[in-house]
Amino acid sequence: MDPRSLIPAPDVLPAPVWTFDVLLLATFVLHVLAMNVLVGGSVIALVAHVRGRGLDVAQDLSRRLPTTLALTINFGVAPLLFLQVLYGHLVYASSLLMAGFWLGMVFIVLAAYYALYLYDFRLASRGEGARVWLWVALALLLCAGFLFSNNMTLMLRLEAWPGLVAGQTGWALNLSDPTLIPRWLHFMTAALAVGGLAVALLGRRHRHEDWVELGMLWFTRATLAQLAFGTWFLLSLPRPVMLAFMGDHVPATMLLLAGLAAAGLSLAAGFQKKPVPAAVLTVLTVALMALVRDQVRALSLKPWFSLSELQVATQVSPIVLFLATFAVGLIAVAWMLKAYARAGRGV
Repeated sequence: MDPRSLIPAPDVLPAPVWTFDVLLLATFVLHVLAMNVLVGGSVIALVAHVRGRGLDVAQDLSRRLPTTLALTINFGVAPLLFLQVLYGHLVYASSLLMAGFWLGMVFIVLAAYYALYLYDFRLASRGEGARVWLWVALALLLCAGFLFSNNMTLMLRLEAWPGLVAGQTGWALNLSDPTLIPRWLHFMTAALAVGGLAVALLGRRHRHEDWVELGMLWFTRATLAQLAFGTWFLLSLPRPVMLAFMGDHVPATMLLLAGLAAAGLSLAAGFQKKPVPAAVLTVLTVALMALVRDQVRALSLKPWFSLSELQVATQVSPIVLFLATFAVGLIAVAWMLKAYARAGRGV
């Protein structure tokens, strides 16, 4: 069976392709940063419980984690919608192949949300077994990330679709893909780094130098591990895609080098225990790596699909209304975060 026969026809876009691509990348960066703080903060709090040290950090994080999960979910809606605008015909097909798991994501994330609240309530009331709920929440979050990585890699492997369609189970996973595990580990170690950075920034804000020390230790060690997993991920890519980042495709190579340079500078700031410069450079690194990820997607799909194939029928008024609503939404979120911080439970 020719995989092309399984690709639905893409929709006509109401605005130029670059408009949605920019929005996809910008909102994805916000989502990734929130997700990193969530997962990384959960791991750091759990390790504090296991070691019996740094429990003041765990106590502080317990109040913030449920809100961080809410932000992760909300910041994740926008990039997923923009992904569906540009690649909907592909991600829709891959979602159907793993429909059982994909629909289960809603329940997994909701269960993690409640587990984080139970962790906070139990810890605040000095109840026994608080960290059990943190174990549960973290396991569910890691599972959600793994399933998400499955879908995002499965949408790129059209050559595997005929075999999965033949099974017709709706419970397919992309376990045979050599990029799946390193990609997932690369994201999770990044979460440890950004989570540590968040702890260090909280420590600097509240003048807890021991928090700064702890956070920067997590940041530097996880960043070094992330570079190792990133190298594994690069080498696991299909050979033409891998070579594109090694000089065969100048834009892709330059983006990767820029991302590595930003990561190196952030790591240097981390070793110097300067959380603010490290945070600025980390945001830059995440933005550059989002562009690298976009290149991986485009190069992987090159034999099957290109964004240049999408048809555009510009509709000015709907786009203006959407952008205005989008801007108002961002202002509303910023106001809510500011009000939340003033209430004494800042993110």
